[in-house]
Amino acid sequence: MSANNVCGLYTMCIVKDEDKILLMNRPDKLGFPGYIGPGGKVDFPESFTEGAVRELREETGLSVQPEDLVFKGIDEYVVPQTNYRYLVFNYLATKYTGELLSNPPEGELSWVTVDEALDLPMQPWFRRRLPLFFAPGTFEISVVWDEDNDSSIEDKVRQLG
Repeated sequence: MSANNVCGLYTMCIVKDEDKILLMNRPDKLGFPGYIGPGGKVDFPESFTEGAVRELREETGLSVQPEDLVFKGIDEYVVPQTNYRYLVFNYLATKYTGELLSNPPEGELSWVTVDEALDLPMQPWFRRRLPLFFAPGTFEISVVWDEDNDSSIEDKVRQLG
């Protein structure tokens, strides 16, 4: 393994309230347009759960306690051309407090059922990941990405435990 490898650490947290989940509709100008779960970069030196809690609060106005998060899985995207590894730690929250922001910074917030969500415009990687939040156990997604050809070299999805 090269000493020049770079790793980006991110979180995503899906909030579920009975039969609905909270998604945001990101505009094109912010990248990854379409419906997506709240999340973002883990700031140093915060833990992954602290990052998920902070990102959820910043993007939605909702607060969750770290001990109420359920770890659902990890996404790993590796780009050999740049030696970049992008890791996303995924959580599910069913307990929260607070009110939704009236002017959220990342896009319009909507409560939708999972079935409705899968009919909304979203990135293909998020469409594949979303049902895994509600499956038993945890998941691992591992993608080796060819940046030159904008395509996957290797793509694995595993249900664990």
